[in-house]
Amino acid sequence: MQISRRGFLLGAATISAVGGSSAAAAHAGTGPAAPGASSRRSPAGSWNCALVRVNGRGGLVYPRRDGHRLPDFGHTGYHRGGRDIPDVPVVHSIAPLPDGADNHDHIEAAIALVGALPVGEDGFRGALLLEGGVYPVSRTIDQPYSGVVIRGVGDGADPATNTIIRPQGGDPERNAVVIGDNGNWDGEVPGTRTDLISDLVRVADAAFTVADASGLSVGDNIIITHPCTQEWIDAVDGGGTGIDAPWTPGQLPIVYNRYITAITGNRVTVDVPLFTTLDRTLSQSYVYVWDQARRVTEVGIEDLRVDVAYDGPTTEAGSHAKHAIRIRQAEDAWVRRCTVLHFSQSGIVTGTTTRATVVSCHALDPVSEITGSMRYNFNLERNSQQVLFTDCHASESRHAFVSNGTSSVSGVVFHRTTATGSHTSSEGHRQWTQGLLFDNHTEIDPNSERTIGLYNRGDWGTGHGWSAVHSVAWNTDTAGTQLVVQRPPTGQNYAIGCFGDITGDGPYTHPEGFIEGTDRGGLIPESLYEAQLADRLR
Repeated sequence: MQISRRGFLLGAATISAVGGSSAAAAHAGTGPAAPGASSRRSPAGSWNCALVRVNGRGGLVYPRRDGHRLPDFGHTGYHRGGRDIPDVPVVHSIAPLPDGADNHDHIEAAIALVGALPVGEDGFRGALLLEGGVYPVSRTIDQPYSGVVIRGVGDGADPATNTIIRPQGGDPERNAVVIGDNGNWDGEVPGTRTDLISDLVRVADAAFTVADASGLSVGDNIIITHPCTQEWIDAVDGGGTGIDAPWTPGQLPIVYNRYITAITGNRVTVDVPLFTTLDRTLSQSYVYVWDQARRVTEVGIEDLRVDVAYDGPTTEAGSHAKHAIRIRQAEDAWVRRCTVLHFSQSGIVTGTTTRATVVSCHALDPVSEITGSMRYNFNLERNSQQVLFTDCHASESRHAFVSNGTSSVSGVVFHRTTATGSHTSSEGHRQWTQGLLFDNHTEIDPNSERTIGLYNRGDWGTGHGWSAVHSVAWNTDTAGTQLVVQRPPTGQNYAIGCFGDITGDGPYTHPEGFIEGTDRGGLIPESLYEAQLADRLR
């Protein structure tokens, strides 16, 4: 049996060792514990998927089917999954102000003190410890510094032994806590833009040819852009079946944030493979070196509770914050062992973020009507890439684990996650989200007939259309509800070794995606993400 450096088994069984405890373990003060694997599952070691198998040397082999192969998710998470989240030493600590005073300025002053320290060789300035107690805040807490970690003493409900941030009053549309800065990936280093001239770059490819590589170097952080043309829109049915607001040229560019690992002539290799096919006959792609303006790195928030004040449980206006924890314009970031409650839209949300891990977190009991744009417990907005959610639990969501970021979201893994009382599906939500993996996800007592969706949403929303492509449900249990998997034009979606009503029958009629091994236990490997990560690191 091949064993990786991180302890994952590439064979009959895999061991969950990604940054935290099992999803089956009780998490003190954070709501119901999630159960372990379904009793319907037979012992591991029974069968291989037709699209990936473990060879005699312990590596993974990917046969192609209809020109497609499974995407490679083995680069997801903090430092692409190749480094454990560190325990950063505390350099400053504070306690809550007395008598229920507003702690906003108190906390931000402490953050600024740590942010003024020099960055060490390890990339960190240090951790700010928020001692136990309740911290009422009336405005968003901003942490915009690289190398700074915010740490509490626990995420439970008892303020005597836990750290509780309490957003109250103020703007109900706000974020409670923001890690990172504003910005995007638009800043080009002058003289580095060049066209990508490979006729076809397929899913899981990591190399391509450019017109002129003289402005590029190994180690450069590049942005790959596939413009949204009418030809591409027509090819992917972006103006067709069920769409009430057809996609328009320029609206949905496909964007990847990558690092160059090798250059041979004009042939460029990047660190992370792609998640949709770039076809030059449909759009002329290009690359440029990003100037990394306002990017923050090596940032985290851990061991605390964000319990948003609320006036009533069923209206958006009742919650005093729309989003509990937001990560933005960040690379190599994390949220771990945090519980967030009573937000109206997002519990934990990322945007313009790469290589992030959200581990052992709970997003519970949103406060809003059960309606559109609300209750996205774990949410991905634009430019979220290589984000790992592992050992996380959602309750009373509409979309418990969801990409809302359209064609700029890719390479996202929901690993050993659970959801209780889901009111509709976890899914790619709209407009060509790529490369989602639901890996060993489990639904518990759902309130919906459909709990996973890799399909065409048509006019469910405004111009949502094909909401997921080259996305995978692997060894996932929907508690008897629907997992809808459909095949998009030019692409594919997959449901492999899943339990429940696995179907291609979605809101609009399309060919079903690749479905294999429904209600059949013993899938090898048990976890696709763990196996792909171990294969990369071995």
